[in-house]
Amino acid sequence: MKNLTRRGFMATGTLALAGCAAGSGKITGTASQIDIHVRDALEEMYQTFPGSREFAQRATGMLVIPNVTKAGLFLGGSYGEGALLIGDATVDYYSFASASFGLLIGAQQSRQVLFFMTPEVLRDFRVSDGFELGVDAEFAVQEEGARIGMTSTTSNKPILGIVFGQRGFLAGASLEGAKYSRLIR
Repeated sequence: MKNLTRRGFMATGTLALAGCAAGSGKITGTASQIDIHVRDALEEMYQTFPGSREFAQRATGMLVIPNVTKAGLFLGGSYGEGALLIGDATVDYYSFASASFGLLIGAQQSRQVLFFMTPEVLRDFRVSDGFELGVDAEFAVQEEGARIGMTSTTSNKPILGIVFGQRGFLAGASLEGAKYSRLIR
């Protein structure tokens, strides 16, 4: 049996996702379409999580992935496209891709925002050839009636993230690797 590399595994998962999500027609978009979805996602985030405005004001940059589609049946993947904002200006477009393997079944869409809290981590993100989140990131996932805000734990993390707007159903646990890559739009 041939060994499967991480890159091959991610490619397989991404292809599986593309097959599962082909009916949605919303996997990729033009720069103007992405910008519209980014504005909608930010508006929803600010309404759902009033404390997120403080994150946005303190961040040196934000990566907004307004439509992440995740699907799988044991092998799965996620994909989404979004924009990197510095201030109110879009400076680059990025894709988010991940592959997973485990007890996984279903499909789900969500929104994701990463806040780069220091100029150094934003610079590292922008110059990397495919950025992978590490232990320096902290995520909040939307739950019923949840509130977020700056705490002593989150205020010293260089990358903060919020996942919200989950639609659909995805059951199970999985091992997952995610990669952010610059897009030419």
